[in-house]
Amino acid sequence: MNAYKFAAIDIGSNAVRLLVSNVFENGAQVTFKKQSLVRVPIRLGADAFLTNQIPVDKENQFLSAMHAFKHLLDVYVPVKTRAIATSAFREAKNGAEIVDRVYNETGIKIEIVTGKEEAEVIYANGLRENMDADKSYLYMDVGGGSTELTFFKNHQALTSKSFNIGSIRLLMDMVSDDDWSDMKQWVKDISAQSPTGLSLIGSGGNINKYCKLLMKEYGEPLNPSEIFHLYKRLKSMSTEERIQQLFLNPDRSDVIVPAGKIFTSVMKWSGAETAFVPKIGLSDGVVKMLYDQMKLAKAFV
Repeated sequence: MNAYKFAAIDIGSNAVRLLVSNVFENGAQVTFKKQSLVRVPIRLGADAFLTNQIPVDKENQFLSAMHAFKHLLDVYVPVKTRAIATSAFREAKNGAEIVDRVYNETGIKIEIVTGKEEAEVIYANGLRENMDADKSYLYMDVGGGSTELTFFKNHQALTSKSFNIGSIRLLMDMVSDDDWSDMKQWVKDISAQSPTGLSLIGSGGNINKYCKLLMKEYGEPLNPSEIFHLYKRLKSMSTEERIQQLFLNPDRSDVIVPAGKIFTSVMKWSGAETAFVPKIGLSDGVVKMLYDQMKLAKAFV
């Protein structure tokens, strides 16, 4: 059996994550197993979306997190590490400057990816394993700053689009009616290409939490009405009630409602009959891509 270790750093609008994963090869069988996941709720998007700038205090917090991640990487010693920054860094005018500072101080190289590149990384995380070949699916990843949507038919990703509609943007009232209209029209156009109906596949911290609150196993089919009723219940509660009664972390207790609005809206527009939450995300996609790249490089040696 061969064993490899990879690390992924996901720099999102709401939180920054370090995932360390082991990959085991046993003949033709390949198994991915998470070894460590560290999540730091810095919420970079709160300022980046409002002022197009990451302020000094958030920058320093972020640098502290990167230094901590560097120490962990020195301990875990992965074969390869990849760090990806998404919506908040895309909009921050000082994003490139902070990326340079992180590299100079820690040696960690951060890539600021486009919405399309973000969707491609998410797609790499083994979505095919959760799909039937003869069905159509709409995959959505809801983040703090953006939502990535990809339409799959016959195991093929036919089209995808990134929308600047995210839980933090909604929380800050920074999503226009035009933004909603654009997403609605895109989803309806996609749904028209699947007259027999489609299923939804969701990823991201918020939909994972919905799945947990519904006491469902990851990957178990969810009825859209279940998600809608939970969304209405969460919306009727105060932030404090969500923390005290549902034991949500403070940085999750506020964004879980706007994220629910995005999910329920897309489910309604698409007419999705079923929703799946396989508990996969950007970090998992990064690890999968790193492993595939390593195998490809070895094949040409």
